[in-house]
Amino acid sequence: MRTENIVYFTEKEEECANLLIAIGLKRYVAKTLVFLSGNPAATSRAIERGTDLRQPEVSIAVGDMTKLGWIRNRESMVKGQGRPIKVYELVKSFPEILDFIEKTKQKKAEQERQMLEKLRGFAG
Repeated sequence: MRTENIVYFTEKEEECANLLIAIGLKRYVAKTLVFLSGNPAATSRAIERGTDLRQPEVSIAVGDMTKLGWIRNRESMVKGQGRPIKVYELVKSFPEILDFIEKTKQKKAEQERQMLEKLRGFAG
């Protein structure tokens, strides 16, 4: 029989994920980000179990985060199995990712402000 350690969210990590969701991150991206920020490297299965996300959600999250340059994956051989598994790890630190999110939000807010100003011109 095989034993496996399962890492679950703490109350603080759950709150952190909820804050990220509240500012606009997709739920599965927020949970995966928080999980990886607390675990230096994790398999897709570990992320699923630790975040209570389904496999497709984790796949989408790691795909989105890879495109953003936040994470990378490497293959690791499992003893007794022929097929390697992917292990995911953050490439950028959590504070760097928060800076990116903040800049993106500020840019979007400025664009919306400019659109409102333009609309005011139509109303006047």
